Amino acid sequence: MRLIYLDIDSLRPDHMGCYGYARNTTPNIDAIAAQGVRFNHCYCASSPCVPSRASFMSGRFAINHGALTHWGPGYDFYYPEGETHSETYAFFTRRLREAGYRTVTFSSFGDRHHAWWYFAGWNEVHTHTLKEGNEDADEVNAAVIPWLRSHGTEENYFLHIQYWDPHTLYTYPQEFAEQWREHPAKPYPTEEEIAAHQADRFPHSAAYLHTDRVFPATMPNRIANREDYIDLLNGYDGGISYMDKHVGEIVQTLHELGIQDEVCFIISADHGESLGEHGIYAEHASATESVHHLPLIIKAPGITKPGTVVNGLIYNVDVVATITDLAGLPVPSGWDGASFSPVLRGEHWQGRDYLVMDHALYTCQRAVRDQKWYFIRTYHPGLYNFEPVSLYDMEHDPNQTTNVADMHPDIVKEMDHRLSQWLHEHLGKPGHSTDPLQKVVETGPWKYVTLEGWVQRLREKGDHEAADHYERAYRN
Repeated sequence: MRLIYLDIDSLRPDHMGCYGYARNTTPNIDAIAAQGVRFNHCYCASSPCVPSRASFMSGRFAINHGALTHWGPGYDFYYPEGETHSETYAFFTRRLREAGYRTVTFSSFGDRHHAWWYFAGWNEVHTHTLKEGNEDADEVNAAVIPWLRSHGTEENYFLHIQYWDPHTLYTYPQEFAEQWREHPAKPYPTEEEIAAHQADRFPHSAAYLHTDRVFPATMPNRIANREDYIDLLNGYDGGISYMDKHVGEIVQTLHELGIQDEVCFIISADHGESLGEHGIYAEHASATESVHHLPLIIKAPGITKPGTVVNGLIYNVDVVATITDLAGLPVPSGWDGASFSPVLRGEHWQGRDYLVMDHALYTCQRAVRDQKWYFIRTYHPGLYNFEPVSLYDMEHDPNQTTNVADMHPDIVKEMDHRLSQWLHEHLGKPGHSTDPLQKVVETGPWKYVTLEGWVQRLREKGDHEAADHYERAYRN
């Protein structure tokens, strides 16, 4: 089997045509989706980049693999000691390689995040530039397409291709943002909601969109009104469009090789992106719907039925378990993922009853999501305005604008019970190490933006009241 995994950083499903987006951002991916299965409720178990891809490599939740933030306390990747690799806790890529698959990645992720574990199990690692994740799709394809022309017709390979373009900073050609100038923008957030966001004083807020002093031409300086928001939206959609153009080049290369109908495509992301939700713009800073909801498209020739849509709840760790299953391999007992391959074959399958997700880079949160409710417990808000307990009705409030926890104490109790049971299940395993979330709670989620640095930034801007607020909040 020839497997191509498109791993697209920061891609929201609701900005793709196949998921109903009004702008034609993803015509090439949409064409692949029309030939396969589209999953409507796939979520990353842990966000953002490092914990999500550590789950991709290990098949485990962050509470079990340990890398729940980007460096420092809470970043340690847990793995059994010894000279050899564990069969119980096998790396996904080693699993495939041991079965005779040629495993190849075109990604600078391991370099960008100093992640030793990312390099385990690949036959080939291509970083293609020294930009550490700031390369554009054309630079990725300049390396990928020659590889395909040399090896694409071979059998049994897993080719992982990572595109970064929807992630800030938007460095693709400017015309890909400009193309949306005359296209209507989605209505959320409204002018009134943006006006309310002007009071926020946290990183990546409407007033403080950029944490650095320099910002690109594809992004506004701040979000003062809908016009600024549309500029930001055009920049994000431009990155998606530029990436999709290069997906089209991959597909065209497969056509030239005569194997376009013989390749299994898996298309997903590491996490999404907040675009106004909770007052956060162009960042992935929480365990919320906008950050954790992922696209997932699988086209497996001879297996998937074209145009299938699946609504069951699944994790990203279930995706690697399913790929392992499709390759004819048993899923390791130490993995948290479960295969959903029956649904790909049109057989009866039911998704998970609920999902538990977490984040520990900018905030420390765990969330529980079922088909109707989204519950968040915040253990450390960082610099953000999250309440200790939040509950959102996803059927009537998909943008999570109104916390209804006080109105539904019975639902809060049930979701909190689910979270407690999940914690007991995982922390109660023999030999389990410390919960990585608690390591970050103890030290604070001060990574890219520190408390001291943010207070200084606010004072430089004359926002002394906000600076005093943060100093009081975290005064020992």
